[in-house]
Amino acid sequence: MRAIVYYSYSGNTRGIVSRIKDKYDYDVLEIKPVIPYSDNYDEVVDRATTDTKNDYQPEIQKIDISKYDEIVLCTPVWWYTVASPVNTFLHDYDLKDKVIIPVATNGGWLGHAIEDIEKKSGARIKNPVSLKFDGNELTEDDKFENWLKGLGD
Repeated sequence: MRAIVYYSYSGNTRGIVSRIKDKYDYDVLEIKPVIPYSDNYDEVVDRATTDTKNDYQPEIQKIDISKYDEIVLCTPVWWYTVASPVNTFLHDYDLKDKVIIPVATNGGWLGHAIEDIEKKSGARIKNPVSLKFDGNELTEDDKFENWLKGLGD
């Protein structure tokens, strides 16, 4: 059974999740920090910089992934890696017997987000995709649509 697990700060990643859900109707589980990030973008950038440099894992609300063998894991890229709440998810959950299908949204460079997901989760990685945004606009819609068609395989 497959689920989408995601974190989204600005809504870009959430929009991708909606499009996946519309096509495949997978269960959707949101990663939510116990202490939400500020609505002030500059404050979030400062916090994300510190969190990433220190491999910080903010506390997140619990989600139940036990019935899923495959997870479409959607994350924004923060400082060339996964967003801090996703980092917590990768550390706190036993994912070794799962298949993870990574979806990384970014403003220009993927960095090492996919490699970090593989290394931190111990899961088998399948069909990863990096999607670039310009502000709130996906710049690679054709790439996403082609990837989305193959997701059902």
